[in-house]
Amino acid sequence: MPQQPIRFVDHETGDVCEEAVYGGAWVRFMYGTVIGRLLSAVVAAPFLSRFYGWLQDRPRSKQKVAPFIERFGIPMDEFQPTEGRRADDPFGSFNEFFTRRVAEGARPFVAGEEFPAPCDARYFGYDQLDGAVEIPVKGRFFAAPALLQNESWQAAFDGGPGFIARLCPVDYHRFHFPDEGRVLDRWRIPGALHSVNPWALAERSDIFMINERAVTILETKNFGKLAYVEVGATCVGKIVETHRSDTFGRGDEKGMFLFGGSTVIVLGEPGRWRLDRSIVGHTEQAMESYLKMGRRLARAVT
Repeated sequence: MPQQPIRFVDHETGDVCEEAVYGGAWVRFMYGTVIGRLLSAVVAAPFLSRFYGWLQDRPRSKQKVAPFIERFGIPMDEFQPTEGRRADDPFGSFNEFFTRRVAEGARPFVAGEEFPAPCDARYFGYDQLDGAVEIPVKGRFFAAPALLQNESWQAAFDGGPGFIARLCPVDYHRFHFPDEGRVLDRWRIPGALHSVNPWALAERSDIFMINERAVTILETKNFGKLAYVEVGATCVGKIVETHRSDTFGRGDEKGMFLFGGSTVIVLGEPGRWRLDRSIVGHTEQAMESYLKMGRRLARAVT
C-alpha cells in the first residue's frame, strides 16, 4: 500500500494540494495488509454499507456534523439547509448534511460548446479510452465492455474521450447533467462496494469493474451520446436517481450518493469532445485535477 500523500491540482488556481483522507487509516489497513485484504470481501458486501448508511440517517448522527465541517474546512455558505429546517439547525442527520444542496448561484454552469464538470470532484481525463489505457498507480483503469456490461452500447464509446470524477466524503455529493438532452437507456449492475480511494485502487485495479454501478445512456445537444456511470463504494448507503423524466436540461440534478465517497465515470463518442489540455497533462503525470461542478472540463469538437 502506498504511504505517500494523495495530491491533486486545484484546476482553478493551479495549486498542488494534499488530500485530507477521511478514514485513511482504515483504507490503509483494509487494502495494505494481509488481514485487511482477507476481510475486504466482507467489508465490501452491500449489506454492510447499507447498514452503515442507515446509521447515518438516524437523528443522533447529526452530532458528527459540526466536527466534520470544522475538521475539513467545508465552506457552508455555498450550501443550503435541508428544506424546512432553520439556519441554526440545518440538518436532521449526518446523511442530510452529506447530501446537502448547493446554494443558488454557487455553481454556475458554463454554456454552449463548453462541457461542464457534472460534480465537485477530482478528475482524471483521457482523450481516447481503449484497452491500452492504464490507471496511473497500477494496472488497467477500465475498459468500456467490462464497465458497461451491455453489448448494445459498448462499441459506441470505444476509443472515445472519457473522465473519472472521484468524490471524497468532504465533497458535495449530488451529480448533475452536463447538457440538455434525453435518456436513451438505463440499467443497474449489481456488485461489491470496495473503496474507490487511490490507495485501494493501487491494490485492486479492477474495482470499477466489480463495484455496483448505475448506467445511463444520454443523447445530448452539444456532446453527442454519453455513457454516464455512477459507481458505488464502501459505506455508500445508496445511489439515488432523483431525476425521473427522460428529458433533462443542462445543470439539472441527476442524482446523489448517500454517505461515502464515490465516483462518476463518463464516456463519450470518438471525435465529439476534447478535454482541457491541463487536465490530460495532469492525468499523464498521475495527478488528479479538482474542479467544482459547472466549471469547464472539456469542449465540443466542431
